[in-house]
Amino acid sequence: MANDSGNVLLALLTGAAIGAGFGILYAPEKGVETRHKIKDRALEAKHDLSDRVTHAKDELTKTVNEKKEDFERKLDETISHMSYKADDIIATLERKLEELKKQNAQLHK
Repeated sequence: MANDSGNVLLALLTGAAIGAGFGILYAPEKGVETRHKIKDRALEAKHDLSDRVTHAKDELTKTVNEKKEDFERKLDETISHMSYKADDIIATLERKLEELKKQNAQLHK
């Protein structure tokens, strides 16, 4: 996503520069009017770029939040699953301990 945004930004700036250059070269108007048009177009490009950056930031924030929620859910599931496994292991160890105690008691008779 960051690479796409960088490419879009580069293309936008390149297009704006080329457009401004052609505008200056082929403008039949006075210099003041041409500069005014270039300024207006630069402001439009600035606002467009600002909107695109804001949109990209919002999308990135949304994606990060979704991934964070997904990670937390999977972590909770894993911890819950591990808890059940730990209970099974403890129960098995307790049974083995009882068996060993019985065997040890029989050996001491």
